[in-house]
Amino acid sequence: MQTSPRRAMTLTQKILAAHAMGLSRPWVQAGDILRVRVDWTIASELAWNGMDKTYEALGRPPLHNPDRFFLAVDHTVDPTTLRSDPRAQKLVQLSRSFAKERRLRHFYDANQTILHTKFYRDLLLPGQIVIGADSHSSSHGGLGAFAIGLGGADVAAAMVLGESWIEVPDAISVEYVGTPAFGLTGKDIILRTLGELGRNTVAMERSVEYRGPAVASFSTDMRFTIANMTAEFGGLNGIFEPDAVTAAWLAQRTEAPGFEAGLYFRADEDAPYIAKHTIRLDSLEPLVAKPFSPDNVVPLTQHVGMPVHGVFIGACTTTEEELVLGALVLEQALRRGIEPTGTGRRLVVPGDLSIQGRLYEAGLWRFYEQAGFQIDPPGCSMCLGVASQRAGKGETWLSSQNRNYPNRMGEGSLAWLASGPTVAAASLGMAIRDPRELLKGIDQDRFARILHRQNRLLPEVSVSQPQVAVVAESSVAATSGAQVAASTISGRTQRFGNHIDTDAIIPGQFCHLTDFKELGDHCFEFVRPGFAERVRAGQNIVVAEEGWGSGSSREQAVWALKGAGVAVVIAKSYAFIHKRNLVNEALPFLVITDEEFYTLTGDDDELSVDLSGSVTHVRSGRTFHARGSTPLILALQREGGLVPAISRNGPQVFGRLTGH
Repeated sequence: MQTSPRRAMTLTQKILAAHAMGLSRPWVQAGDILRVRVDWTIASELAWNGMDKTYEALGRPPLHNPDRFFLAVDHTVDPTTLRSDPRAQKLVQLSRSFAKERRLRHFYDANQTILHTKFYRDLLLPGQIVIGADSHSSSHGGLGAFAIGLGGADVAAAMVLGESWIEVPDAISVEYVGTPAFGLTGKDIILRTLGELGRNTVAMERSVEYRGPAVASFSTDMRFTIANMTAEFGGLNGIFEPDAVTAAWLAQRTEAPGFEAGLYFRADEDAPYIAKHTIRLDSLEPLVAKPFSPDNVVPLTQHVGMPVHGVFIGACTTTEEELVLGALVLEQALRRGIEPTGTGRRLVVPGDLSIQGRLYEAGLWRFYEQAGFQIDPPGCSMCLGVASQRAGKGETWLSSQNRNYPNRMGEGSLAWLASGPTVAAASLGMAIRDPRELLKGIDQDRFARILHRQNRLLPEVSVSQPQVAVVAESSVAATSGAQVAASTISGRTQRFGNHIDTDAIIPGQFCHLTDFKELGDHCFEFVRPGFAERVRAGQNIVVAEEGWGSGSSREQAVWALKGAGVAVVIAKSYAFIHKRNLVNEALPFLVITDEEFYTLTGDDDELSVDLSGSVTHVRSGRTFHARGSTPLILALQREGGLVPAISRNGPQVFGRLTGH
């Protein structure tokens, strides 16, 4: 065993090194293809719908460790859908049946919790590897874990095998300096970060390590929100170094595991970040993100007085801290005689029954009730717009959720993003309002008591170094010479631009489907009607630009493309999860970065695509070369995708394909 690295590593690299199998040296670096042990797999009922298809294809084998699979029913359910929606009822029953079949210890039924909220609060430990069938699995980097969202096939495989594979990402450091004013939250901080650095830019497919002197003052709730919206940033994972604040919060758990069980790694002083970005917080003010991108960020003061049709405080990104602040903002307003006015809908949804109970104990729900809010039980609710609560066409909502893509809260809806207290302030007159005057009146000591932070002693944290198992130097990837068999596809293009998200490819309303043809019929239903018909008429090649497939981890996006008849996707870059899903489902894709190709190629242009790595634009006769794939991706493509690879190679699939 090697107890210390010979080369500097980032925090993410140390966690991966500690979990890697078959390393030939006591460190990892960007670009390494690793076979890694997985501590936890997590999923929702919406993801399990697709995962069950993979699980069935694998023969429904025993789970590697049933006590390390966490399944929560949260995405599609509320009391109305549970009572009347056959689609939600089917999804819930499928999850319940699996939980019973495999005697899951960590199964949480409808309206008990939101997937990420309970897992973060009750079970997660620093230094663990978590793979979730949801893009916001990045949330768990808030406690210093390596947590990523992947498609359902990847998560189902890890659930069965106890391991997965990962290409070690490049890493950037986001350095926070300055002290934000009281009442400005993790949501304001990540919106500032997105506004300054941009979505799917510096973070694209990279590890984002949040650092700097300001971080020591961030609560674990703030860290959760920032890590959560790393998905919107475009990062593979977001992570904070676990410290005394982390340990003190973990020490409040009434049941094991406690803070002593965590691994408190630190990035080395000369860790190989490819870039460092400084974000100043001493001048931070309340922010909003305008439709239709989370980085379309402006100061709230630019839109004070703008009317809204509805306000929503909830979703996984909205923590207990923000729910408390929202209630205290309303309390201040009511005490000052500010009566709620204006028509529209007001909705608040806690992330977990434990949070709901703590707000009841503190007497805070009454302020939401007096301000006209409907209080729903835990669930994703309006963030996804697929249960009974959704915005109407043309309605403008101010929401504390994490995404404001077209149609996200319902077909034709307009979502503006802000923090919980900012949304609470807007509810008073159903118009955007600066919350700072109300925040100033809050008793900060009382706020700390409500959140059980008063007089809290910070435990001493013992910094860890990864224990790295090193095998013989002769271990060489068996796939190093693998090539995809030559194949040529001819067809015409359907042209897209930057940042085409999976919500656009297959809206959430159709993610309960598993039949490829049926999914294909709904592909791009809201943003490009008739897409499938054009594919089947010969426009079967998708050409996009940066960030194709960003957003949700839903593998149904790839199923929909296949079901529509798409033969190949060509883009400058791909969101990490979506690219893995393309590999898992063996849908060919190429990466071409030459700008001339995109200038030359329009809609309905004829292309000849050699899947070994080149594309010819038929009209001009120009040929463009694609960037090569990694040996493991080539091997999985050669196998026909993930499930055929596992079926052919068995439990040692990743060892055989990587040579480890």
